[in-house]
Amino acid sequence: MPKGYIPLADARATQADALARALASLAEDIRSLQARHFLQGPGPIFLGIGASFAASAAAVWTLRSRGIHSWRLNAGEHPIPFPETLHPMIGVSQSGKSAETLAALETIDPRLRFSVVNAEKSPIESIAAAHLPLGNIPDSYASTIGYTATVAALGMLAEAWDGGTIDSTWPSLSDVFRTTERAIGSRIGTLIAPLRDAQYVDCVAAAASSGSAEVGALLLREIARIPSTGMSTRQYLHGAMESAGRGAHIIFGEEREVQLAQKLARAGYDVILASPLDIDEENHLVHVAIPSLSPAQRPIVEALIMQTIAVEAAIARELDPDAFVFQNNDTKVA
Repeated sequence: MPKGYIPLADARATQADALARALASLAEDIRSLQARHFLQGPGPIFLGIGASFAASAAAVWTLRSRGIHSWRLNAGEHPIPFPETLHPMIGVSQSGKSAETLAALETIDPRLRFSVVNAEKSPIESIAAAHLPLGNIPDSYASTIGYTATVAALGMLAEAWDGGTIDSTWPSLSDVFRTTERAIGSRIGTLIAPLRDAQYVDCVAAAASSGSAEVGALLLREIARIPSTGMSTRQYLHGAMESAGRGAHIIFGEEREVQLAQKLARAGYDVILASPLDIDEENHLVHVAIPSLSPAQRPIVEALIMQTIAVEAAIARELDPDAFVFQNNDTKVA
């Protein structure tokens, strides 16, 4: 485990309390940005890579639901300089050192540079006109609280953009998180049974939660070393599900996702379905009941489910959840 990170077990054990503190400080900081007239005008472009890219999905959905144009872009897929734009660009990076995100931000109008970063005094923060800090929360290398706090920050920011109001239910989310955590903990054996010998995992989610599918696949690759892919439900239905085989399927959503889960299970494929709907379990289909939350909040609970499954699957497969196989020296700046 690289220096500067805490063990996954410690990060998970303190996540609910850290999230509660982050929610309070984020709301205060966002209202301050509103008062200083930063959160207005054309909708933002969220720029990130890896988990930070996934964390932006719900915020984009929230903004678009409010009639505000917004996008999330993979920082590693854009030539430099970034094309001229009128849209503020929000660099999302837990370390604030993501090389691709920093390089793109440096090429746009300084007045349009925003940052959402966990680490203090980072390179990305240093070039931003406006900064939303997560609070320098101690985090694990395969991110836990850093990810869930980022989702919260971006979701609240999306609600507040251009004269909006932060949802009044955010302060209670940490209690919802704890309740869900206890419920999942009582079902560990059932949840990881399909993953003990799985050759792959497909993670699928309704569009607003597509980031949950993406980060779920990332966690399974990082922690449990299971080849995994994350995508939205509609993308999955357009051909990808045809290769279902000796793997497992983790699905987040409601009516259409229930139909998908039942179809896979009745074809003999193992499925874990996380949904607020009341679902009867059946052969090959395990249901994880989650609370009914807004599209901005639900991915935080979904991330908790994926963290738990990934860690417990790694342990079941006799792997160290904190051990990484490869280290790369060009993804972070000094």
